[in-house]
Order: sequence, then structure tokens, then C-alpha cells
Amino acid sequence: MQLVADRARTTRATLTRVEKGDPGVSMGIYCSVLNVLGLLDGVARLADVATDRVGVELEASRLPRRSVRRSE
Repeated sequence: MQLVADRARTTRATLTRVEKGDPGVSMGIYCSVLNVLGLLDGVARLADVATDRVGVELEASRLPRRSVRRSE
């Protein structure tokens, strides 16, 4: 794991915190580690609003409803 830490330009202690999911580690460090592991493309999918099913449903529920006018 020292090799991963070196390539991500961080310390072994910080890499251990990343492995444990420590929220105090910056996203930059997480991205560096993911890049070293060849997994950085997954971060783009996390930020893609089209893949956020709950967010899309919430946004759709906020849209105004169309009313149908009946001709008299």
C-alpha cells in the first residue's frame, strides 16, 4: 500500500484513513487514490444528475402541473 500512497502523493496514514472511509479526508485525496487505482471515472458518474433517480423525481415533482382547458 505504500506504493499507492506514494503514487497518490499522500502518506500511508492518510491512505489508511481513506480505506476506513474517514470523512475528514479531502475529496482531492480520495480522487488521487481513485486515479491511482484506475477508478476515477466513477466520480464523474457520482456527480451526474441524470443518474440521480431520487433527485430527478424530486425535481419533476416541483414542476408546475399543466391544466387542461375544456372548450365550452
